[in-house]
Amino acid sequence: MTEDDQGRIEQFEMECFQIVAQVGSARSCYLEAITRAEEGDFDAAQRLIDEGNQMFNAGHDVHMEILQREARGEQLSFRIILLHAEDQLMSAEAFRILSEKFIAVYRHMFAS
Repeated sequence: MTEDDQGRIEQFEMECFQIVAQVGSARSCYLEAITRAEEGDFDAAQRLIDEGNQMFNAGHDVHMEILQREARGEQLSFRIILLHAEDQLMSAEAFRILSEKFIAVYRHMFAS
């Protein structure tokens, strides 16, 4: 393996870790947003959703760049970390959807 190959592998792994870190933080924001909505603090809940969305988008952007490089023909070595990163990405997206639904339900409950 050449030094160039090793450098690309290390860059790829760092990108995967970046995805995991960003979307993990996003998921935490989404969960905290549900708690704030449960307490009736909808402004804080929305701020947390917005913050989570920024982190999620940052992780998603890194993932998209990896996919685009592969589509351009770059050979990417498969690593289990990529599988984990994609799993975390999808999990965070599900939490975002659920947190927005929970907040809507709590808004309705507090309005009644």
